[in-house]
Amino acid sequence: MQAQLQVILPVFAVIGFGYLAAWRGLFGETAVDALVRFTQNFAIPCLLFRAISELDIGTAINTPILVSYYLGAFTSFALGYICARRFFDRSPADAVAIGFCCLFSNTILLGLPITEQVFGPDALEGNFAIIAFHAPLCYLLGVTAMEIARSTSLGFLGMSSRVFGAMFRNPFVIGIGLGLVVNITKLPLPGPFIDGIDILAQAALPVALFSLGGVLVRYRPEGDTRTILMICAISLVVHPGIVLATGMALALDRDALRSAVLTAAMAPGVNTYVFANMYGAARRVAASSVLIATAASILSIWAWLIVLP
Repeated sequence: MQAQLQVILPVFAVIGFGYLAAWRGLFGETAVDALVRFTQNFAIPCLLFRAISELDIGTAINTPILVSYYLGAFTSFALGYICARRFFDRSPADAVAIGFCCLFSNTILLGLPITEQVFGPDALEGNFAIIAFHAPLCYLLGVTAMEIARSTSLGFLGMSSRVFGAMFRNPFVIGIGLGLVVNITKLPLPGPFIDGIDILAQAALPVALFSLGGVLVRYRPEGDTRTILMICAISLVVHPGIVLATGMALALDRDALRSAVLTAAMAPGVNTYVFANMYGAARRVAASSVLIATAASILSIWAWLIVLP
């Protein structure tokens, strides 16, 4: 237990520093928002761009790891939606937002630094393979389901335009897309340009973790306890459990299995609250779930590290 905790606690310590600084007023909301914009709009897209541009696509993006991870993710979305409708009597729009919380793991702000801390930077190929599809697939499912739930009169073309517009305005998707272009075309880039991108990329994870702590201060757990606990259970237990079982059945190699399960075991990302807030659906549930699941994931991640080979 002590060995596993020693490698994951530094990640949560940085989140804790950010939380403490914001809570005590040492780092105001404006400063936290500026850090979030820096990481989400610049530093993390640069990190993704560099990782994807150098990724050996033929070996890293393999069908078994994607099937394992996204079967778990989409099943978690369905479970969240069904439970919200059947057991908690939520509206269709609320149920989609709750399902999105179960679907959208914090693959970047938590998944990358924890995997790197535990298994080293060479173990991140599987993470990047999952991340390359994460935002496009998750937003495609979430936005499409929400538009259907809201009984929009836009029609197929209008709905498609809204879905793809939401995806391709996402900075993560832009960084991934540009990285794929460079990777596929083997486009040579100037050395000083690459060095500048690398400087930004190196700042991405520590700054992102600190800013995540600052953001979590705003998410006060209020009401809807059973719904929040259901989201935590699906996100932290069911999703990685499905991935582990599927990965073993598909004979994933050790490193790919570690990446897939650990990524699935992450708490819901802040984007789940952004999604809920955008549609005005289950906002309090989404905000509280991000906070509580992130705290609970300290123990759940430790448990999955014991289970993993």
